Amino acid sequence: MSDSLTLIKEHVVPGLRTRGFKGSFPHFRRITNSAVHLLTFQLDKWGSGDFVAEIAKAPLGPVSVSWGNPIPSNKLTAHDLDVRLRLGASTPAADHWFKYADVSADPSGFSTQFFNLVDTHGNRWWDGA
Repeated sequence: MSDSLTLIKEHVVPGLRTRGFKGSFPHFRRITNSAVHLLTFQLDKWGSGDFVAEIAKAPLGPVSVSWGNPIPSNKLTAHDLDVRLRLGASTPAADHWFKYADVSADPSGFSTQFFNLVDTHGNRWWDGA
């Protein structure tokens, strides 16, 4: 298990659970009365420990995708949708990576910053996307 994965599982996943997200790494979803809020982690493929958290929103019920059968809400991931945002990025076209060196230096401070983004940036996206 990579060090960034350990940090995410120890310092982020419990906070996602308290915010109503279900699922397992790397895919989490929160099913509300009106939509499905999605959050998916992607680790740097080169092993740096850096990672992104992509968020997306879908309507309730099965979501039709061009490459196969409709996907039920409880199986949907952010990667199944074309429109998504990297948490912390200014627009869907912008990029934002969490740097492992910053996260590992202060895991508690990182989790506070991460959930500030979820509770502000993420909720604005989910409420308006």
